[in-house]
Amino acid sequence: MIDEIKNMSRDDLLKLVEVYAKNWLAHDGCWFLSAEEKEGMEKAIELDTESWRKFAAAEAKRIMKEFNIPPNGGLKALEKAFNYRLYAAINKQQTEWVDENTLIFRMIECRVQKARDRKGLPHFPCKSVGIVEFSTFAKTIDSGIKTEVISCPPDPVKDFYCGWKFTMENKK
Repeated sequence: MIDEIKNMSRDDLLKLVEVYAKNWLAHDGCWFLSAEEKEGMEKAIELDTESWRKFAAAEAKRIMKEFNIPPNGGLKALEKAFNYRLYAAINKQQTEWVDENTLIFRMIECRVQKARDRKGLPHFPCKSVGIVEFSTFAKTIDSGIKTEVISCPPDPVKDFYCGWKFTMENKK
């Protein structure tokens, strides 16, 4: 790591994390738009889905390693890991425990969808990609976690942009 980063203040490091997260999201958006322009929306979503399948697993593994989250740590491990995703630095998210075997995750503010709102564009239909992304992330944290979508665009937006239900399957 370069000395300038090593010597940054806490505030500047937090700012840098936010800049990195925004840059990552901008790159993801630029990649998607390029794929859409060249191949069309359907193919771009297909490619995006496969990209997220790979990225979600890699992100979960890296988070587990760097923040000492044990494999098969259940829903508590998943909840902790959500706090370290790149999304967490730029989107407002919330978790809620229904019972000891059920965790709800909601994306209260989504930078991508809010930008589309500001531009008067329809919400990006991310549900099919999100199903793969969130289920892959959760299964990487613990293979016994089952993921269900509560709501995600193109579903109508409620008081959150997307919502996911995670339950522990009975392990035999």
